[in-house]
Parts: sequence; C-alpha cells; structure tokens
Amino acid sequence: MLKRWKGRGRRRAVSVGVFGAALWLGVGGVFAAPPAQAATGGCPGRLVRTLPLPLSTGEVRVYKSRTQACAVTVAARPGERRRMTVVVQPRGGAPVRDAGQFTRFAGPVVVGAVSRCVHVTGSVAAESVASGWILC
Repeated sequence: MLKRWKGRGRRRAVSVGVFGAALWLGVGGVFAAPPAQAATGGCPGRLVRTLPLPLSTGEVRVYKSRTQACAVTVAARPGERRRMTVVVQPRGGAPVRDAGQFTRFAGPVVVGAVSRCVHVTGSVAAESVASGWILC
C-alpha cells in the first residue's frame, strides 16, 4: 500500500518538482531552435519565388500557403535605415503595402490568394523590382 505524503515533505517535493520543471524549460528555451517564421520573415507557407533587386541591394521573397500569398523585401546589408517597400496585389483586389524606413526588411504583407494570381513589387532605397502576375 502506498504511503501518503503529509505536511512539509509533500510541500518540499512539490516545490522541487516545480523548480526542476522551470529550470528545464528555461534551459530548453536557451538552446531551442528559432521559430520557423524567423527564417521566413514572418510569412506563412513555403518560399516559391525570389526576386533579386538590381545592384544587389536585396531581394523580395514570395511565399505561398494553401490560402495566402505573402511577400517580404529583405535588404542585402542590414543595419542602416533606408526606404523599403513591399506591395502585394491579388488579381481583382486592392494592393496591400508596407513601406517605411527599415533596417532589415519590409513586411510581411499577406493577402488571400485562393486560385488568384498576385502582383508583387518591392524596393530598397532607389532600386525596385516587380514580378508581373505570378502564382496563377
């Protein structure tokens, strides 16, 4: 028959268990892999197209999931603030944009794209690129 814990012994065991769990989660958090969206710039889906900007100033990455299209403009040399934009327009819909002074990337910009083509435009400083209608 099992002996029941009473009083201080039980409280101490619970405290040690809680401390151990917190320590385990803390150490696991330090060595855990970065989230998947960190590699994609926050876009859902898989990378389907990369549009390089002229003069190697950066690139526009286009991602597609089952129901959405997403784009991010990424600077080749992050660090200094510069004008960056990303625009995604689904065919028959209004364009969605993110523009401003950024150090690393503009976006992500996500639009619904179930059976719809999208037009993607991105720029870093004075250099820009447009995709034409893609993901049809």
